[in-house]
Order: sequence, then structure tokens, then C-alpha cells
Amino acid sequence: MSENHQRFDAANYLDDLDDVAGYLQIALEESGDDPTAVPRALGVIARSGNMSELARRVGMSRDGLYKALSDQGNPTWSTVLKVSGALGLKLSFQAVA
Repeated sequence: MSENHQRFDAANYLDDLDDVAGYLQIALEESGDDPTAVPRALGVIARSGNMSELARRVGMSRDGLYKALSDQGNPTWSTVLKVSGALGLKLSFQAVA
């Protein structure tokens, strides 16, 4: 008997803003020194919703946003901030020492 397995995609499990914020927090905490971790996580989050609507709110084309937030993308800091804001998220920093 042959088993059919689907590849895991976190985008299928991000149901609300709390899930999204938690996923992004984990990406930040687990990223080490990987500068692509946050944009990749934002790409997963964007795929979990309406990419076309998000692109409109950010002021980019759907294809441009998808490319910027892909594994090979290299978005500007401005794009990261715009996407975060359009998703209803706010990036912040806190003292740890």
C-alpha cells in the first residue's frame, strides 16, 4: 500500500493574529544570525492569507511581494516594516539585560 504525504506548510495553520505573532516571535528567537528569517516568516504569514490584498495594502504588486518574501528574496527594511504593519503587527525591541 502506498501512502500519500503532503509537505508541511506552516501557512496552513496560522488562523489568527495571535498565531501570526507567535510564529514571527519564534522565527526571531530561532534565527540566530540569519538575516532572512524574518522576511521568510513574513512570506509564510502572507501566504496564509490573501496575498493580493496584502500586496495592495503594502503598495506592491502581488508577484513583487511574493518574490521579496520568498526564500530567494531580499526585501528592504522598508518592505519588512510595511508588510508587518499591513498584517497588523508592530515590531518592537525590549531590554534583556
